[in-house]
Amino acid sequence: MSAPIDWRQRAAALTLNGQAFVGGRYVPSRSGETFECINPATGQVLVAVAACDQADVDHAVAVARAAFVSGVWSRMAPRERKKRLKAFADLIARHTEELALLETLDMGKPIRDSLAVDLPLSAQCIDWYAEAIDKIYDEIAPTPPTAISLIRREPLGVVAAVVPWNFPLLMAAWKLGPILAAGNSVILKPAEQSSLTAIRLGALASEAGIPDGVFNVLPGFGETAGRALGLHMDVDAVAFTGSTEVGKYFLQYSGQSNMKRVGLECGGKSPNIILADAPDLDEAATAAAWGIFYNQGEVCNAGSRLIVEASVKDRIVEKVIEVGSAI
Repeated sequence: MSAPIDWRQRAAALTLNGQAFVGGRYVPSRSGETFECINPATGQVLVAVAACDQADVDHAVAVARAAFVSGVWSRMAPRERKKRLKAFADLIARHTEELALLETLDMGKPIRDSLAVDLPLSAQCIDWYAEAIDKIYDEIAPTPPTAISLIRREPLGVVAAVVPWNFPLLMAAWKLGPILAAGNSVILKPAEQSSLTAIRLGALASEAGIPDGVFNVLPGFGETAGRALGLHMDVDAVAFTGSTEVGKYFLQYSGQSNMKRVGLECGGKSPNIILADAPDLDEAATAAAWGIFYNQGEVCNAGSRLIVEASVKDRIVEKVIEVGSAI
């Protein structure tokens, strides 16, 4: 049986990188400005992170556009693009412990969750889209014999992916998988509270053979880097996960610029409803407890309201407290 991992020792030996990743290499922000990346569990400053702004966005978009137009990725043979994207997924899996530790230090989730949930699901997501590359076909529309209508699936261009702080790597994977599989260039803007895994992905993408300029990472604040991406005339689409308030901003930015496509996954909360005739009240209460306390309660669809029939209220509350205390 292998010895348990000393995660504190691993953390002390970890090399942290806070730079942006543009054009296949790590670079400081063009202004030289940084902000502190803080471990929320301890208050310790982990590393200074590049505070990217309009100048960085302009540069990254130009680099991403040049890569797209060159066809180095957008016109790569599907089989080859699949091979490289699968290599990217494999590298994420091979670096599970490092990335899980970065995730835990950066946003405070237990290392067991980073290891057992965030990392394997991230690698699986990228791998799934890689496998889809040579399996999703174009179409011929049903037309009369005298006509032909073809439906082609083509990459869009430069896509900005803006992700939240609570599942930094997993939310990035959900966006990077389809964006890259389709042949687009991407600019990943992580939340300022949790940028470290996104930054590390830059080197892994390059190692996997994703060409320079196709995969870029710009850490920074929403009101600077995020806004600049939303308003940029040469960004073709924004994929955003986060609050409803900020989602509305991206819709406005689209209308104020080039009417870029906007895909939104905005947070919302739902109640759990438990009635007295539920088949297993303990199971229902356990599910309700995990629904609000999982990931420290930092889940966009956390069940933050619990509606319970009066006759079983005390039993449900007691069980939720029991389960919550164990978590």
